[in-house]
Amino acid sequence: MSNIYKEGLHILATLKEVAMDKLSTYESFALLIQALITAHDLKDLGSVFHNFEGGGFTAVVCLSESHISIHTWPEYALLNMDIYLSNFSRVNDAVVEQLFAALQDYFGGVVHDLVKVKR
Repeated sequence: MSNIYKEGLHILATLKEVAMDKLSTYESFALLIQALITAHDLKDLGSVFHNFEGGGFTAVVCLSESHISIHTWPEYALLNMDIYLSNFSRVNDAVVEQLFAALQDYFGGVVHDLVKVKR
């Protein structure tokens, strides 16, 4: 294994005008994210999902490669998304882009803010 650090891709995004049924509870999102983790051969180290009283949820998935987090606000029809995978054992930049595209497709809405950082 090389001791040269390889920067990973980190995507931070806010989606607006998202359908309420995708923002209110985490159950269908949890099924999707587990399927995506399996499909992309990522290693899930543990997840926390929480539905808030009155609607909205937060989800944080810790991966050996790093993390995925989602925070929703149905009252504003928006969500914040954070996806980062390191490139330690393999180059995961394309996987980060594919995860973002899959989650954007799932939630719908309009990308309001989008930041891509190599770190």
